[in-house]
This record gives sequence, C-alpha cells and structure tokens, in this order.
Amino acid sequence: MPNPFCHMELHSNDLEKSKEFYTRLFDWELEDMPDGNHAYTMIRVGEGTGGGMMNAPMPGTPSAWLAYVCVDDIVASTAKAKSLGARMLLDVTDAGGYGRFSVFADPQGAQFAMFQPNPRQ
Repeated sequence: MPNPFCHMELHSNDLEKSKEFYTRLFDWELEDMPDGNHAYTMIRVGEGTGGGMMNAPMPGTPSAWLAYVCVDDIVASTAKAKSLGARMLLDVTDAGGYGRFSVFADPQGAQFAMFQPNPRQ
C-alpha cells in the first residue's frame, strides 16, 4: 500500500504515567532514547507499526496521539498538503538523523504528520 501509517506518537502531559499505563495494558517494549533536552521513548511492538512517546510539546494542550504517514518526498508532499488546504503546524524538520517530518491540520482540523525516512545505508 502506498503511503502507509508508519509511526504513532503519543504527546503526553505525564510521560511516566503514560509509560506505566501502556506497558501494563499492552506487550510493548519501551526504549528511552538519548535526545538532548527532550525525553523520547520508542515503542517497540515487534510486527506492525511502532511509535514513540514524548512530553506534550505545547503546554496546556491535551494528551493526544499523532499518526505519521510515510512519503517518498517530504518537500513535495508538504507542498501538496498545503495546496490542498492543510494548515501547516510544523514545516519540514529533521528527525534526529532518522529522516524528516512535517505536521499539519487537515481542512477539517484533524492533525497528522508525514515522515520521509533517511535512505538505508
């Protein structure tokens, strides 16, 4: 399938409580990643789409899941989303050496992200 969902990310108002809840609920393996000033925890699920958890990036916003869709060309896909009426929330940004991503609200207000992984070497 072209453009599959490739990553699910939880923006949490209490990261430690979220980690405890989801590891008790599901058989997820969590891995804390060194990420400078930001705590990021990878969610390893074995088969299927994994994800990550982090503190909510904007204070006062509710905890929420953000779905990422994989794309071949993040710059072209970002431009296409904007041309179709998506509101840019975060322009193309480096994802710590893993690839690049951008974040939007669609014309109905639903938030989503797009991700272009770095080529495998």
